[in-house]
Amino acid sequence: MDPIHELLQNRYSPRAFSDRSVPRETIRTLLEAARWAPSSYNEQPWRFFVASKDDPELHARLLSCLAPGNQDWAKNAPVLMLSVASMTFTRNGKQNRHAFHDVGLAVSQLILQASVHGLQAHQMAGFDAAKARELYRIPDGFEPVAAIAIGFSAEASGSSRSRRAQDEIAFAGTWGEAY
Repeated sequence: MDPIHELLQNRYSPRAFSDRSVPRETIRTLLEAARWAPSSYNEQPWRFFVASKDDPELHARLLSCLAPGNQDWAKNAPVLMLSVASMTFTRNGKQNRHAFHDVGLAVSQLILQASVHGLQAHQMAGFDAAKARELYRIPDGFEPVAAIAIGFSAEASGSSRSRRAQDEIAFAGTWGEAY
């Protein structure tokens, strides 16, 4: 099997971030990478709230939406984001059942672009979606998806990561029949 690209291999989700700030222009570059992600019918259902430590009030607001266990470590991340999905197609008003998938693709591109800049990102399901909806006035038809902490890792390395074997995730013919 051919090796995967080092950006993919070296990506991990740290829980410790250095206090080094992330320049606004770099954050905008990450968002630009997300903007170019593929999506069903080119709908681009993703939206992002961005909170940098450069604006402590905005950072504290987004941090307050996180589960207490995530707040403990994410408070040190210089950038916090919240991804949001538009749950209906703008072209016909019908439900977009692929919205979360498409937001995930956009976040994946954002995370890979972060790696290009020496940054790491940690996505979190542990946040209060109702509180985020209220604090950010997220309208009906949009759903908060995940919180993301971004910054320069303060951990030694991401070498302790593990993944399922390919035979457990890729099938041919029937369920469980390894590809």
